[in-house]
Amino acid sequence: MSRRVWDRLFRGLTNVSNSHKFREFPRREWSALCSRSYSRVATSEDPNAIPSTAKPEVNLNKMFWSKPRSLALSSDSPYRIEEPQYDGIKRMIFKLMLYYSKQSQFIRWANAIHRRVVFQVDSPAIYDVFSLEKTFKTTFSLLVLHMWLCLRRLKEEGREGVELGQYLYEIYNHDLELRVSKAGVNLLLTKWMKELEKIFYGNIVAYDEAIGKQDDLQKVIWRNIFSEDGKSEAGDHVLLPVQAMTRYVRHEASSLSLTDKDAIFSGNFMFTLLDHKPDTVNK
Repeated sequence: MSRRVWDRLFRGLTNVSNSHKFREFPRREWSALCSRSYSRVATSEDPNAIPSTAKPEVNLNKMFWSKPRSLALSSDSPYRIEEPQYDGIKRMIFKLMLYYSKQSQFIRWANAIHRRVVFQVDSPAIYDVFSLEKTFKTTFSLLVLHMWLCLRRLKEEGREGVELGQYLYEIYNHDLELRVSKAGVNLLLTKWMKELEKIFYGNIVAYDEAIGKQDDLQKVIWRNIFSEDGKSEAGDHVLLPVQAMTRYVRHEASSLSLTDKDAIFSGNFMFTLLDHKPDTVNK
């Protein structure tokens, strides 16, 4: 992710806080937007409380080495999304309402795919496994990464996949706008959305160019997701998480390519679960 673009966002938000109408908003509220944590405020310690169970230790060196496999959901999976089947008059009514039109179907499919992206990115496990703080910047970076994985797979299906990808992007963009507003930006929202759009496309291009090169992909992942100081390479203290995420990205990209078109289009697939269980994270 471009450090200069993020810096422009920070400076712009700080300038907004200086305006007369918004002086009641402290400057630090604006300048800290993209580093704001979503974690809840810690409550005072209760001496009588039962200690919480410690999270299982994650061995990053053993993760994401196995052979890629289809991410399609089984027919009996509780996570499947099935199209409702209507008959008779009810089907005729829905047909008149254009429920079965190509556009309506693509919108439903795009929503289903986006739900898979959000499910993975909003899960606390992805932050725990890769030692990431859940800030707006980090969440946005992970959204872009998983959107790229989906758009890349859809592109493999030719024109139809690219068209579905456009619907997916529109839904992602609407969701992002809600997230930006929730994070505290309501003034000049359009401007900030345009800046985030530039970052989105910049990251997409970087991932496309780096996916075939191990070292390049690792550097791009470090720069887009982990880096906070603009350094070009990861230090030893974060090298393991960066390497693990690089393997994760390659694994998911290959697994999505092995997932059949019907499962991809209908959203009946799931990214690899990251819940600390040996049978799910060691993939």
